[in-house]
Amino acid sequence: MKKDISIVILSAGAGSRMLSKKAKVLHEISGKPMLYYSIFEALKISDDITVVLFHQANRIKEKIDEYFKNNNIKYITQDHKNYPGTGGAMMNLKFQTKKCLVLNGDMPLVQYSELEKLISTQNEVMTMSIFKLKDASGYGRVKIEDGKVVKIIEQKDCTKEELEIKEANAGVYCFDVEFLAQNLPKLNNKNAQKEYYITDLVTLAIKEEKNIKVVVVDEQNFKGVNNKLDLSFAEVLHQNRIKKQFMLQGVVMRLPDTIYIEDGVKIIGECVIENCVTIKGNTTIQNSHIVSNSIIENSIIKDSTIGPYARIRPQSDITNTHIGNFVEIKKSTLTGTKAGHLSYIGDTNIAQGSNIGAGTITCNYDGLNKHKTTIGQNVFIGSGTQLIAPLKIEDDSIVGAGSTITKDIKSGELVLTRAKTKIVKNYFFKFFGKKK
Repeated sequence: MKKDISIVILSAGAGSRMLSKKAKVLHEISGKPMLYYSIFEALKISDDITVVLFHQANRIKEKIDEYFKNNNIKYITQDHKNYPGTGGAMMNLKFQTKKCLVLNGDMPLVQYSELEKLISTQNEVMTMSIFKLKDASGYGRVKIEDGKVVKIIEQKDCTKEELEIKEANAGVYCFDVEFLAQNLPKLNNKNAQKEYYITDLVTLAIKEEKNIKVVVVDEQNFKGVNNKLDLSFAEVLHQNRIKKQFMLQGVVMRLPDTIYIEDGVKIIGECVIENCVTIKGNTTIQNSHIVSNSIIENSIIKDSTIGPYARIRPQSDITNTHIGNFVEIKKSTLTGTKAGHLSYIGDTNIAQGSNIGAGTITCNYDGLNKHKTTIGQNVFIGSGTQLIAPLKIEDDSIVGAGSTITKDIKSGELVLTRAKTKIVKNYFFKFFGKKK
């Protein structure tokens, strides 16, 4: 059941430490932007989601709407000139609820189960999340005395003694909306960075002797991504979650640390995924064996064996089929087919019982447009064949090895286009001369 709570996701920062032209929150983890995961988990709690943007605001909105266009996500552009900083991001927001959960768009590992702990307030004006760490470098510090928060300090503003504090601010808060309305106007930017800090709301609550609830959270789940090293660490953790879930559901994974599976992939039934396999996009794999070093993207694989070293490109639908080594399939439907070696099959439909010989190429592009090839049932395509699309090969027909096919083939026909063999005796010696 959705809660009566507003959720604000702060995503206005440029992320300069990423050293990238791309907005920080659009950098991907397991195939999706970091911001996607914050929104996805937030939607499990509430339908009232506001994303605060500034840097590349239009680009971020456009990308996120690809995933959440039906969820009525609200976007607000921060007045960064007059109100920079995390506190400035909260200015001028209006809420219809009594509580407001604030989290960040660069927390791709955040989970609903821990966010829920933060929203179960009673008479507190806020709940704040903290870590207890051996080394709190990189985080704002939280000073706690007698179980109460007495001070919160951004790392940039810490004294030498305050840097030794082990309790760190995890950066996610749940506020009483009335408290926000009263205290946001009191924020100022008298600090080293000349920014308005959301953490100063904690300071104001302490001064007013308001109740602050502290929730200790898992650093792994709340860790922010600030640079590309953080990004790689976060993706490893996210990948482990994805693969663990599939293995618990019965999928066999050989050397899972070498396997990459994007968020959104479905693996159903009894499947084996061997080492060094990459599975991307909205792929579905059911009761199939994916052999090592294969790549599958945005495709459907059922009751089939793929690989090794196969590439299945988007919009392919493969059922009860064997795809062997160094075979590339693109935008094709194969049912009950064998393509064992060294072939390219693009924009093609192949029916039950057909065999595609080694080195077969569907020539689907004429330089301007893509064209389709249709291969019927029980068709035998010999090795080293070129099929020039558009082309239709009917059931129960044979194409001889080494042929280049430019015309449709009728059922029952054998078609050969090889040049007649020519033998010129002793030509080698005429060309190169006799051996010395």
